[in-house]
Amino acid sequence: MAHLNFKKAHFATLCVHGSGGVDEATGALSIPIYQSSTFAFKNAKHGADIFSGEQEGYVYTRIGNPTQAALEKEMAFLEGGEAALAFGSGMAAISSVILSLCQSGDNFVSSDTLYGGTHSLFVDTLPRLAIEGREVNTTNLETIEAAIDDKTRLLYIESPANPTLIVSDIRACAKIAQKHHIPLVVDNTFSTPFFQRPLELGADIVIHSATKYIGGHGDTVAGVVIGKQEYINNLRGNFLRDLGGIISPLNAWLLVRGLKTLAVRMERHQQNAIKVAKFLQFHPKVEQVWYPGLATHPQHEIAKQQMSGFGGMVSFEIKGGRKAGEKLMNSVKIFTLAVSLGDVDSLIEHPASMTHSTYSEEALKEVGISQGLVRLSVGLEDVHDLIDDLSQALRKINI
Repeated sequence: MAHLNFKKAHFATLCVHGSGGVDEATGALSIPIYQSSTFAFKNAKHGADIFSGEQEGYVYTRIGNPTQAALEKEMAFLEGGEAALAFGSGMAAISSVILSLCQSGDNFVSSDTLYGGTHSLFVDTLPRLAIEGREVNTTNLETIEAAIDDKTRLLYIESPANPTLIVSDIRACAKIAQKHHIPLVVDNTFSTPFFQRPLELGADIVIHSATKYIGGHGDTVAGVVIGKQEYINNLRGNFLRDLGGIISPLNAWLLVRGLKTLAVRMERHQQNAIKVAKFLQFHPKVEQVWYPGLATHPQHEIAKQQMSGFGGMVSFEIKGGRKAGEKLMNSVKIFTLAVSLGDVDSLIEHPASMTHSTYSEEALKEVGISQGLVRLSVGLEDVHDLIDDLSQALRKINI
């Protein structure tokens, strides 16, 4: 099949057909799972040429694997990047990117509202290596500028952010990063390339916890980094190889398969999420709803400018605080009480005690994660059933 591009085909077609072609070795339409740790050389010179980089090929799955390569090719294609690198988890991808850009004595500036694991890496683990993470409100451009100095090596943002769904202006952040000659790194997990392509907005590096919407079925854990070819080569040769945060061939295959249905899944996630958000917005037991697609969202206009859709995540503040939230989560029947997100199943969780328990109580308050905040990952069920489920659970709360 001829190579496709964004100008000649719609995104759903790109997801199904990808960058074009079939498995070169076998002609298989479905990419094979190359479940091998090691690859043989034709002769001594062939092996030496692959090791030296003079010839393409595979040596050892810790360094690269054909199934992994197929995933990387498609992720780079869908994000509009030159190259990509897959990891065994989103955290392996994030930590490798930071370590590739920072040395002892350096710092970086990041969003202050982040996935709890990322926050823990930034404020607990990296300082042990004398790398300082400066978490600031990245919706305030002046605050970003004030945090950057001559030891700052990158700007890192989540947009929309987990779990408050605040939206940072990627174009504006890119201009600040360019001004200071540092890369802008964007975690695009919540939006996926279906709704947002940060590289087209000026970002330098994009990260995904591919565990979530890229896989879409709650059956694999993985991370992907997309960027310039030279950077990805360095990341593979000096960090994936040495730190060993590799993805398995099976998990890579599951993600390639997941990409086939990304467009149709994201459309349904969003259709359901906006209806759930509007239902909650007018419910008497709900204090506030956070969803970028609502006109009441503080960065709604920015979201409209840089996103083609608003995703499947909804957060809301329930009246009655944590006890009311616990009652709600214990009363739902269709929503599953579980962490993670992006699954075909609808999930519900309590950030302050679960995904963001790595934040101190003071830090939670500073970034707007209250004890009454509930996060929904709205799945693919019939939306009427989802709303009915939330409605019956909310009726059980006495406030």
